[in-house]
Amino acid sequence: MKRLKPVQVILLGFLLTIMIGSVLLMLPVSSKSGQMTPYIDSLFTATTSVCVTGLVVETTMTHWSFFGQLVIAVLIQIGGLGVVTITAGMFFLLGKRISLSNRMLIQESMGLNTMSGLVVLVKKIFVGTFIVEGIGALLYATQFIPEFGWRYGIWASIFNSISAFCNAGMDIVQLDSLRSYVTNPVINFTTMGLIVLGGLGFIVWKDMYHGLKDLIYRKCTVKRAWDKLRFHSKVAITATLFLIIAGTVLIFIFEFNNPETMKDLNVGQKLMASMFQSVTTRTAGFETIPQAGLSEGSSLISMILMFIGGSPVGTAGGVKTVTFIILIYCVVTVAKQEDDISLFRRKVSDVLVPKALAIIMINLSVLLTAVLFLLLFDDQTFMTTCYECVSALATVGLSKGMTPELNLFGKIIIIITMYLGRVGPISMAIGFSVGKKKKKKRSFSYPEEELIL
Repeated sequence: MKRLKPVQVILLGFLLTIMIGSVLLMLPVSSKSGQMTPYIDSLFTATTSVCVTGLVVETTMTHWSFFGQLVIAVLIQIGGLGVVTITAGMFFLLGKRISLSNRMLIQESMGLNTMSGLVVLVKKIFVGTFIVEGIGALLYATQFIPEFGWRYGIWASIFNSISAFCNAGMDIVQLDSLRSYVTNPVINFTTMGLIVLGGLGFIVWKDMYHGLKDLIYRKCTVKRAWDKLRFHSKVAITATLFLIIAGTVLIFIFEFNNPETMKDLNVGQKLMASMFQSVTTRTAGFETIPQAGLSEGSSLISMILMFIGGSPVGTAGGVKTVTFIILIYCVVTVAKQEDDISLFRRKVSDVLVPKALAIIMINLSVLLTAVLFLLLFDDQTFMTTCYECVSALATVGLSKGMTPELNLFGKIIIIITMYLGRVGPISMAIGFSVGKKKKKKRSFSYPEEELIL
């Protein structure tokens, strides 16, 4: 039997976790009714949890028992941090040494180009994650404990904090997601803060931490702290801020007088709701305004934001902000008739451009295939179907109400789309590619010819 490649182990690790989760959720103890949940619904829920998507065919609050909700929370945490990262954490707890092969797995799962400092990075990710989720749970508790009492209020705070940080978008506080809290600043800004922190990526965390230390202890200027950030962090932070602000402004304009979403809110509340929609579409999946009531313009903006997603080496999905920025600057470079793609006075490696293009094209191919099949097997409008498929592929979890009405074939299509969206279509292609381990190099090159574009 051939030895599996690291990327294949990651893909199979996610699949195995989903299978185990689906069996646990199918058990009678996992549902409040005490009856077995149909396997297709258990599989759908396990997939949406591990893939931190948030699309649900059974309402998390009403269908699942405490045991079922606990299983879902664990699956979300595993999916958010990554199966390999969780496995490495188990090695730490058991006092086991991380082997070279396991370091390679961690490197592959995080998309890093070096194994230097991986073990220390994983430890910091665990500590940072539980600190941020703990703070989030405390902030949620100020609202949920008075509303639901100590026992359920504490559990709801913990569950929602895990779900928000891991960009899963599942909650156990209301039947309408967070629509009841559309005017509540604590719930809105706590949720947005957790989503953004999870979506920025752990590499950016590390840079920001060192930058804050310089600002506080070394009394350096903000410009100096910014200049010391690595190139990747600057791109990820800039792209995140741009997408949040642009999305907020555009959604605010389109939904200002929409009676189905924000017409009855005051200006400040409309801005908060618009910002929440802009942030949550970056692969979180919570909603404070009904997605089915969005205007066509806001729906299109939301799908674009969902498709882009968060930043690399984080809990978010999508094609990632850095990929988006590379392609945007590639267009700018062509328009300026320049030779190199550069930003922040740094040149972007030529190798990254075809990779970014491949990621975009493979994701678009999977998306279009999913839309066509869903239109074939499920009778819904084109916009509703597109919204569902983009949400599934980008592991967002927002829906215009289509998810609970999916038939068997529709559920299978969305399950596959969510899985591909989490592990990455390009990782799937590489992981199961047939060929030698070493790249075969040609000893010759073909003659060059011109094409008309």
